[in-house]
Parts: sequence; structure tokens; C-alpha cells
Amino acid sequence: MTETHLYLVRHGPTHAKSMVGWTDLPADLSDTAAIDRLSDRLPADAVVVSSDLTRAATTADAIQGARLRLPHVADLREIHFGKWEMQTWKQIEAKDPHLIRAYWETPGEIRAPGGESWNDISARVSEAVDHLISTHLGRSLIIVAHFGAILTQIQRAGGLSAEQALGHKIDNLSMTHLTHSPTGWATHVINHIP
Repeated sequence: MTETHLYLVRHGPTHAKSMVGWTDLPADLSDTAAIDRLSDRLPADAVVVSSDLTRAATTADAIQGARLRLPHVADLREIHFGKWEMQTWKQIEAKDPHLIRAYWETPGEIRAPGGESWNDISARVSEAVDHLISTHLGRSLIIVAHFGAILTQIQRAGGLSAEQALGHKIDNLSMTHLTHSPTGWATHVINHIP
């Protein structure tokens, strides 16, 4: 049975205290010991791919080592927060108190103004992951991405609701290990920090 291993890595921290979706902020990769521990924990024969946003791409550079690197995949980006990009919760709540609460408490079709819904990001990321799996069937894939993108795959693998998926914590420089085979998905580790 052909089993593909997915190691979903969240990029290094940006230290932003606002909604960062498609805004292209750099990652703080100064904790080289944490990066080395993460790289050592990942399979040496895996291929590495990341979203095209700088914080993910540079994190992938930092953990790549001798592994094969694939071109960036824009569809692995974080959720697009539209007009909420780079605003704090308080700023958004002052303008759209009901919408911001509904957005996080009942995720699905609700969108930030000019942005994506949970269902949008889930479909986008799942399609990109499906393509990676079909192209690299039976391999180990290290996918360096974002909080929301990783949660969509945890939701999918675990058969969870969006609300259940959003209850998971995904730390910067953490690793989540899922597998996909002809019989379905399996979740092995969520939010592991080596």
C-alpha cells in the first residue's frame, strides 16, 4: 500500500500582533538551535516545498539541508484576511464586532471583507496538497506553510469540523505529521516542537 507522509511545518515567527494573511512579512529565524532540532527531526529523504510568502520560503530554506526543494506553491498561503490584513482584533471588532466573532466562531462561508472564507482556504490548500501527493506518491513531503493552511489539513485528516480544527494550537516552527494512503488519512502528531 502506497503511503505518503506529510510533515506540515509552520514558518518561523513574525512577531506581528495583527491579522497576517497574505501580507508578506519576514520570519525571525534567529533561533538556529530550534531550526536545527526541527530539521533533524524531519526525514532526510523528504522533498521540501513551501508557500511563496517570504516567512514560509525562508523557513524552508533554513530546514532544507540536502533535501530536494520544489518550487514555491502560492496555494499553500495563509488565509487572505482582505481588509482585515494587518489590523488587530480590537481594531476589527470596533468596526465589525458581529462579523469578526462569526468569522472565528462559525467558520465556513463567512468572509472578511475582500478576503477568503474558511471553506475557500480549505479548498485551495487541499487542492494544492492533493497535487503534491499525486506528483510525489509514496514520498515524504515537508510542507512549510501557515497556521490556517495546516489546520485545514488537520481538519481533513481527522474528519473534524472547522470549529474543532480551529481549536488546535499550531506554534511557529512546529511539525504536524499526517499520512495519506488509498484507505484514507491518518493523523500521527500535531504541533510537535522538537
